[in-house]
Amino acid sequence: MLSLIVFLPLAAAVALVAVPTSAGRRVFVWSWIAITAADFALVVAAWIGYDAGTGLAYEQNLRWIPSAGVGYHIGLDGLSLPLVAMTALLFLACAVYSLPNTQRIKSFVLLFLFLQTVSLGLFTALDLILFFVYFDLSIVGMYFVIAGWGHGNARQSALKFFLYTFIGSLALLLGFIGLYLAAEPHTFDIVELARANPLAGSGSYGALVLLAIGVGLAVKTPTVPFHTWLPPAHTDAPAAGSAILAGVLLKMGTYGFVRIAMPLLPDTWRHYAVVIVIIGVVSVLYSALVALAQEDFKRMVAYTSVSHMGYIVLAVGAAGILAGSDAQARSLAVTGAVTQMVSHGLLTAALFLLAGIFYDRRRTYDMGAYSGLAGPAPVFAGTTALVAFASFGLPGFSGFIAEFQIFTGSLASATVATALALLGILITAGLFLRVLHRVFLGELQVPDAPGAASGFTDLRPSEATAILPLLGLAIVIGVLPRFLLEVIEPASTTLIGLVSR
Repeated sequence: MLSLIVFLPLAAAVALVAVPTSAGRRVFVWSWIAITAADFALVVAAWIGYDAGTGLAYEQNLRWIPSAGVGYHIGLDGLSLPLVAMTALLFLACAVYSLPNTQRIKSFVLLFLFLQTVSLGLFTALDLILFFVYFDLSIVGMYFVIAGWGHGNARQSALKFFLYTFIGSLALLLGFIGLYLAAEPHTFDIVELARANPLAGSGSYGALVLLAIGVGLAVKTPTVPFHTWLPPAHTDAPAAGSAILAGVLLKMGTYGFVRIAMPLLPDTWRHYAVVIVIIGVVSVLYSALVALAQEDFKRMVAYTSVSHMGYIVLAVGAAGILAGSDAQARSLAVTGAVTQMVSHGLLTAALFLLAGIFYDRRRTYDMGAYSGLAGPAPVFAGTTALVAFASFGLPGFSGFIAEFQIFTGSLASATVATALALLGILITAGLFLRVLHRVFLGELQVPDAPGAASGFTDLRPSEATAILPLLGLAIVIGVLPRFLLEVIEPASTTLIGLVSR
């Protein structure tokens, strides 16, 4: 079943290659929606059938390159299942959002179906080389999305994105090879490596392996100072591309920390956990302050995305500090980190789809060019306000559940850092409230049509159908989080047991 979930989009893409472009735009878009809806339904069925207390489920382990210790090993647990579900939902939302798209729609659909398989494959991979293959292919797919359908300096931004993240992936591969060489017998299998703990007491060798893996994952996350590729990539990407880049691809970095770095390098992770915490706090505060200075709505959201990733890095770092904390607190920090991955994916994807509406209507993200939009577009204004409130952690939304767990779990072992990170919430709240006041209140102003009430239309059906369910799920998680937490918590406890060895 799990292989079907992963490869259904790719198989559909191969079938659609044979359909001539002359078949019409609607054939490709509606096929895309049907495929992503079917895949999401399969993920929901997998969630219903998953028993949180059993660890890995839907596991498959086949020989692939046995002479090199590489296998097709996949499975789901409480760390990966929420991200697989979020990924399937976001690709479905992007398919619906793209209904009006007319620009080279066949190629656009094929690329997104390819990206969906790559993304689902990475979150299910239990072999380091399989993980790396998906990691690299995601870079290729997103490069073509930005370069082919972006605007502004799209090709330059796509190239910068590709070079940064590809160099990061090479560092990641070096770290994987370091793990492989340390294991006896040599293997790239994540489960076997976690069980063997081959780098226990390895000193400087383990530090170099963690450095290589950490740099590769930090570039993808991204953390400060490896974040500079992200704002231009987001600003120039199409709305659906930005939603997938922020909602899914960035999680590949943070997921790598909890799936690979922490359980496979527990000694080294504990030794350098304070460094991880510092990087997380710097990312939170620096990116929030830079976001506050932005006039471009999409670029502002990109910087807040880096800030929110910093909370996850803070949590996983704090989970490695044994002094001053207990296992329950460390497990709570990891649970909060995974919940934040899901929450950020839903909310930031919604924000980027909303940002796309600015460009679709008036070809600019400049917030100074708009005001009073709550009049002609009340649903758009209300939805943006709710997503903004959710993004800075207001109670009743998923962001509050995630950040509350992160701060509660991190406070004992990283007290000063956690207190400083709290300022990030204040800054984020201030910048979003400033945006809502400038763009949606006051007298109506839209570019090239000052005072024209008809100059900015409200959410279209395809836009509302794509965005509102993401907001709705964020509210469900904020009010009734148990269905999500009961899946994540046992896996977090297991992870903390591995880190504490």
